[in-house]
Amino acid sequence: MLNRGKAVKVTIYLSEGATLHGVPIYSSILDFLFYRGVSGATVMKGIAGFGADHHMHSAHLVEVSDHLPLKVEFIETREKVDSLLGKLEEICGTGLIEVQETTVAKPAQESKAKKTTPPEHLRIEGKAQMMRIYLSEEDRWQDKALYKALVEAMRANDIAGVTVYRGILGFGPNRRAGKDKNPAAHRTPIMLSAIDTAERLESFLPLVDRMLEEGLVVFSDVDVIHYAYRAADAGPASN
Repeated sequence: MLNRGKAVKVTIYLSEGATLHGVPIYSSILDFLFYRGVSGATVMKGIAGFGADHHMHSAHLVEVSDHLPLKVEFIETREKVDSLLGKLEEICGTGLIEVQETTVAKPAQESKAKKTTPPEHLRIEGKAQMMRIYLSEEDRWQDKALYKALVEAMRANDIAGVTVYRGILGFGPNRRAGKDKNPAAHRTPIMLSAIDTAERLESFLPLVDRMLEEGLVVFSDVDVIHYAYRAADAGPASN
């Protein structure tokens, strides 16, 4: 970890396409620095430049796009840099290494993940209701698929959760068969299943009435054994 005060900045100039044993040299340098405990390193890519070969390279020239200039920079103590330079010279090959004295005004600090208290495991048992809505995949509401609109509406109205099921075969009151993967009509049967308190689902029902022109809504009493996504004071009423 770097401290405030005198330090050394090392800049290594490379070509983007330069490799060592089939691996990009900049990647080999980063690996070396990482495993030698260097505080941090950055690779920057140029958009144009030329090097010792005196050939101009530019991002506008597709044929030489893999020869664009790169530079790897890192800041460390003088002692650490001196211990790394020999190996860095070996890795970078024909590249250029520059070493400058610098001053660390504010050392970087390691970011620490905030400690959060894991949520209490809740096992809530009680009565609730299940609402099932049967419709067709072709049904629309305001230029979007009706089943998607219903899911969005349930989320906006704090319904505990809903799952959409796509049927593989079915028919409704009109006796018209609907099949999955029917490219002609997209009449695949769809079922939405939502579970919450009776009060919450009943309060949502008027919105379903306005959105659903043709379909079926079924309510069933259910026993909730495990209810994981609502705080204890907001879950279904207990027995």
